[in-house]
Amino acid sequence: MEPEMFHSGLFYVMAIWGAVTVVLILLLIYRGQLANREGDQIFLAKGEDNMAAEQRTIVARIDALTRPIKVLYVVSGVLLVAVIAVWLETSWAQR
Repeated sequence: MEPEMFHSGLFYVMAIWGAVTVVLILLLIYRGQLANREGDQIFLAKGEDNMAAEQRTIVARIDALTRPIKVLYVVSGVLLVAVIAVWLETSWAQR
């Protein structure tokens, strides 16, 4: 990498985009792990009430992750467009 790249806006926009994307990927992995533990079962016996409560808790966690994941998708996409725009602007300015 060239030293002047660290002083340009491109480096900082790329770093922020990378951080947001890493958080997004980690949330997607976490949601996938929760979804693996969630089962589509019907609990009929009284002794299985604690298992049903555990399943409701897992579903609530998955539902709670939906909005932050959507927001991070949008933010990551906007930042990616910003990275491309800054890269194009700096490459045209150097000509």
